[in-house]
Amino acid sequence: MSYSEQNIAKEQELTVFEGAESEEEEPFVSYDIATYPSDLTLSVIFEMWKNEDLEIPRFQRHFVWSIKQSSLLIESFLMGLPVPQAFIYVDEANKNLVIDGQQRILSVIYYFEGYFGSENLQGRRQVFRLTGLNEKSPYARKRFVDLDESDQRKLKGCVLRFMNVRQLDPKKEHTSIYHIFERLNTGGTPLKPQEIRNCVFRGKLVQVLGELNNLPQWRRILGKRGLDKHQKDVELILRVLALYKKWGEYEKPMKEFLNSEMRKNKNAQGNRIHKFKELFPAVCEKVVEELGDKPFHIRGPLNSSVLDSVLCVLIESGAKFPKDFAERYKKLVADSSFEETTYYGTSDEKVLKQRFEIAKKHLVG
Repeated sequence: MSYSEQNIAKEQELTVFEGAESEEEEPFVSYDIATYPSDLTLSVIFEMWKNEDLEIPRFQRHFVWSIKQSSLLIESFLMGLPVPQAFIYVDEANKNLVIDGQQRILSVIYYFEGYFGSENLQGRRQVFRLTGLNEKSPYARKRFVDLDESDQRKLKGCVLRFMNVRQLDPKKEHTSIYHIFERLNTGGTPLKPQEIRNCVFRGKLVQVLGELNNLPQWRRILGKRGLDKHQKDVELILRVLALYKKWGEYEKPMKEFLNSEMRKNKNAQGNRIHKFKELFPAVCEKVVEELGDKPFHIRGPLNSSVLDSVLCVLIESGAKFPKDFAERYKKLVADSSFEETTYYGTSDEKVLKQRFEIAKKHLVG
């Protein structure tokens, strides 16, 4: 198995140091949205799925429930127990994008299909029998086709409430959709910032970031073969891209700066994006060649501020490394003024610009 195949085999969590202070302030965005409920039967939801009127973003978190969790949900419907509502964002084309409720919706779809989860490497799927129920349950070990006709009709007629969300205003500044997702995401394990961006700013850029995230040399820089289950590794690439040729224009908070980059460049067009796609792999390869694995793990975890400034400066140089690059890098990380900008107030405008200036002076000056 190749390195790139290994690194997508198992999702992991990436530990990243982003500054000694508490989390940065939340951006204030004023927006107007309409929310309205709709009670849909499970059979209608199944038809919407088959007709592709209901969409789960490709790069959202994968289906993670066990067959027991899904079985308990199906039993809850059959027993008439309450089930939490799902949140759906209705876009301009009237497609229904799942904000929260993927695990519930897919559990229902899988049960109606008769197979649990997606195909394995051999192209096979697990037969979906209700598993893990009390042995006295009349539904234990039953597939949908094993239920009697009355229970089949009952299940198909069960209702899952959708809370539908539409953005009314502002009409042009669509980063506000990010905050709708962030605040309405009510799952047991809430989506993280980059997962939300992948939902609301879906387009070619999401695919580009995903491809770059699978580069073997990038995985070696991160020190993690497996992809981060919350897309933190993807967010780090977005951070470098957003600051590439624009760090002089940076305004905090970083979260909104990254939202804006995703929104404006979701179609991954323009010379700046194409140049980044070309240079990022070359820079990663040369960094690993010169510095070895995990070069930005300062004092333990990966330091995102060292990473963003160094990679940006090198990409902006056209991937032209000085012959004494390794020695220059050692002097950079030993520079107390640089160290301070990578530890305190790292997302402050003044501190960030100072960090980049120092990195540029040491590495390519």
